Amino acid sequence: MGLFDAVVGALTQGSQGGAAGAAGGQPDLLHAVAGMLANNSGGGGLGGLVGQFEQAGLGHVIGSWIGNGQNLPISADQLQSVLGSDTVAHIAQQLGLNSSDVAGKLSQLLPQVINQVTPNGQAPAGGLGDLGSLLGSLLKS
Repeated sequence: MGLFDAVVGALTQGSQGGAAGAAGGQPDLLHAVAGMLANNSGGGGLGGLVGQFEQAGLGHVIGSWIGNGQNLPISADQLQSVLGSDTVAHIAQQLGLNSSDVAGKLSQLLPQVINQVTPNGQAPAGGLGDLGSLLGSLLKS
């Protein structure tokens, strides 16, 4: 099992109400993150997320996750501010968790996922792909 698998496992273990999804045992939180990053997401994929971080004054944080250097941390409160309370609440409702737990877990998982999908310090030229292909590549890592 790779480091990424260990991170995903640690973050999704012990979640009440469904850490592992019914479809193929995929962790629901990872599915939610991949949904945010996919080209066919309603939020504009990785580019849209970068825009949200820049708008919140945290472009340097997500830039560190994309780049090749050390990933800067983000607090649960900062991430909830970037994503919006409604988005975090929606994910929490889907997982059967409370919003603060989801924001905390996302603040740990999102930097790792973005770092994983941008191995050369930038998003692939064609974007990250649709949700299915993105999930497949993340779960193989």
